[in-house]
Amino acid sequence: MSGYAAAGVAVTVLVLALWLGGGADTTEIAGLAQPGPVTVWGLPVLRLLSDALATVTVGLAVTGAFLLPGDGRTMSATAFRMVRRARWTAALWSLTALALIVLTLSDVLGAPVALLPPPAVASFAWSISQGQSLLVQAVLAAAVAVLGQVALSRYTAAWAAVIAVVAVLPPAFTGHAAGAGNHQIATTSLAMHVLGAVLWAGGLIALLTIRRARVLPEAVARYSTLALGCFVAVAVSGVINGAVRLGGDWRTAYGALLAWKVLALIGLGLLGAAHRRAALERHAFARLAAGEFVLFGAAFGLAAALSRSPAPIPDDTISDDPIVETIGFGMPGPISAASLLGDPLPDLLFLTVVAAGIGAYLIGVRRLGARWPVTRTISWTAGLLLLAAVTSLGISRYSYVLFSVHMVQHMLLSMAVPILLVLGAPVTLALRTLGPATREWLLIALHSRAGRMLTHPLVALAIYGVSLYGLYFGGLLGWLMRHHLGHLAMLAHFVLAGSLLFWVLIGVDPGRRRVPPPILVLVHFASMVLHAFFGLTLLQSTTLIAPEWYLAVHPPWAAPLLADQRLGASIAWAFGEIPAALVMIVLVRQWIRADEREQRRIDRNGDEAHEAYNEFLAAAGREAEPR
Repeated sequence: MSGYAAAGVAVTVLVLALWLGGGADTTEIAGLAQPGPVTVWGLPVLRLLSDALATVTVGLAVTGAFLLPGDGRTMSATAFRMVRRARWTAALWSLTALALIVLTLSDVLGAPVALLPPPAVASFAWSISQGQSLLVQAVLAAAVAVLGQVALSRYTAAWAAVIAVVAVLPPAFTGHAAGAGNHQIATTSLAMHVLGAVLWAGGLIALLTIRRARVLPEAVARYSTLALGCFVAVAVSGVINGAVRLGGDWRTAYGALLAWKVLALIGLGLLGAAHRRAALERHAFARLAAGEFVLFGAAFGLAAALSRSPAPIPDDTISDDPIVETIGFGMPGPISAASLLGDPLPDLLFLTVVAAGIGAYLIGVRRLGARWPVTRTISWTAGLLLLAAVTSLGISRYSYVLFSVHMVQHMLLSMAVPILLVLGAPVTLALRTLGPATREWLLIALHSRAGRMLTHPLVALAIYGVSLYGLYFGGLLGWLMRHHLGHLAMLAHFVLAGSLLFWVLIGVDPGRRRVPPPILVLVHFASMVLHAFFGLTLLQSTTLIAPEWYLAVHPPWAAPLLADQRLGASIAWAFGEIPAALVMIVLVRQWIRADEREQRRIDRNGDEAHEAYNEFLAAAGREAEPR
């Protein structure tokens, strides 16, 4: 019954919010095209339905894969049924995303649905960012439905859950936030807000479907930790996103809707705290969860209404500057050391990763006490702080407009940051301090077929090299720079590809392939050659990289594009010397230690063999003595 109550509350709140907030105005204005009442009312209702299906799908998949206890790779019966339910909601989610493409185009063109030609719909889905995001969402949701059908192990269920979580994100980068000033902050905060809300509400919905009381306490305990993190993410990202959109002016219909949403969030937080204090008796949990579920319905109704309500645009964000429209901020002034460090462009995604990574690492170190080397803590912390600096200080702002600064950012993210992170031995710390459930999943990932394949030295080297050459010589850089999600994915890939390579080369964590040190030295030399050849090729090239992007954003005070590109090539060629030398020192040190361990083993075996031989001779002598 709580599901019907939540749905009724969501629809009621949606209708009232659209009416009061001006999101469903069907008044016809002479000279302006109107999409008609089907689109005006159908689009927000279908958006609410799509959000609900996405939430249920994510909740069922994540709970079945991660929150319910299992036996190694084997899913429990409850988890299996939950993942199977997710296939149906994912299929419906995919269909609603496709239907949203049609209604969104109707809204954009101001034309009734019946008058839209199919080629126009196909072009919108393939070429325009709003349509592309919905098409990607539909494809990913369909993939979740297929995986939910064939999933027999927790490993496959985990892939379905991860894809479902990723499928939530694309539309978040093409709504109100994407068109706001400071869109780097607005879009990232909205994505975090949506993801936190979906995980929070979806997990609660999945728990309410559990009928076996025996597995409920452990699942609720795991969900409680997840819900706390989601609450913090939703609250912080919501405040930041609201501030960006409103500019501090809450005296509008849009501001009133946001205020009501804040009240719903507070209510949800209080009920979540009550969940933590309440006993996990079935009826007590169900009563509290039902009330929380109804509040979620109201919050989702408000969210759907906000997506259709006109957001106020603060006067100081209005600009006809094409640079602002392209990169989200004005053209920076002439470059200097002070501007590289003192003109920040904060990125919430990486700042959140840095804060969570340092906090979790220090909690683990505190649990271990003095048994953990301080050098590893320093290395991990320095790596994350460098990540925050490179992605949020002035260097990030200038990397949008200067290829040379972009290359500095690339080299730091793909070499310096990964080396520091790898030397922090995070996997070892996690295995020693995490709870049984999380540790179990970490071990499954380390010993999975994909994990073994990725940690092969040649595979790690290929990923590092192909991404380096493919990005700049394959025409991908310009496309990624034009899309905020693509830009974030590019920066994240720099860190992940570098971390994988250096984890294979110099990592001290368990789970790595046991490769002889001489082979690792050869792989490292190969990476140095790839890196040097890339820099030399780029230095001698007379063809501009990503000209469609850099011609549009090139600063008037900067050097010519080709000169700046050659400066970037020189940086790429020369930058690898110090990190390469550091890696070589670590490799040689590990090689020497491996030889010492092998020599000690040989000596120990020799001593044991010598003692056994002496005992044999002594026994033979005793038997030869006359009786």
